[in-house]
Amino acid sequence: MPAARAFPIEGGCDCRRLRYRMESPPLFVHCCHCRWCQRESGASFAQNALIEADRVTSLADAPELVDTPSNSGAGQQMARCSHCKIAAWSHYAGAGPVVSFVRVGTLDDPDRLPPDIHIFTESKQPWVVIPPGVPSVPAYYDRQQFWPAASLERWAALRERIEAYRAGARATRA
Repeated sequence: MPAARAFPIEGGCDCRRLRYRMESPPLFVHCCHCRWCQRESGASFAQNALIEADRVTSLADAPELVDTPSNSGAGQQMARCSHCKIAAWSHYAGAGPVVSFVRVGTLDDPDRLPPDIHIFTESKQPWVVIPPGVPSVPAYYDRQQFWPAASLERWAALRERIEAYRAGARATRA
C-alpha cells in the first residue's frame, strides 16, 4: 500500500446525513467481481476497503444497521443511511462488527483507494479489464500471501476481539 495516501479521509451517502471518516489507511482494498456483489451493488463489482471498525468515526447521523443475506450463508450487517438508504459499509459474519468493509465509492475522493487486488475474477463481467500489475485471483485470496506486513500485524491485533465476537455469535445461535 503506497505511503502517499494521507489520512484521515471522509465519505458518506448521497443526502449527506450519514458522514464518516476513515481515521487510518485501510488494511487492504479489494475489488470483488462475484455475482453476489454484482447483484447487491447493481454494478459490475464491489470495491471494499477493509478497516478496523473503531477506525471509522461517525460524523453525522448514525447508520441504520440492516441484516442481509450473504453468499457464504452467514449473512452480513449493512450500515445504510436511514434516509437515502445508501450502503456505506458492511460487517461480514467472519469478523462481525470488529471490521468494516467500507464501500470505496462512498468516499468523497474514491480515487485515493484503488484496489490492491481483484477477487472472484472467474465471474467478472467479460468486458471488465483488470489493469496490468494488479493482483487478481479467480476466487478469494490468501491474506498471508497478499497483505502487506503492517496490515497483517494489525489483523493479528484484532484476533482476540474477532474470536470473542464469534464465540458470542455461536452462543446466541445455540
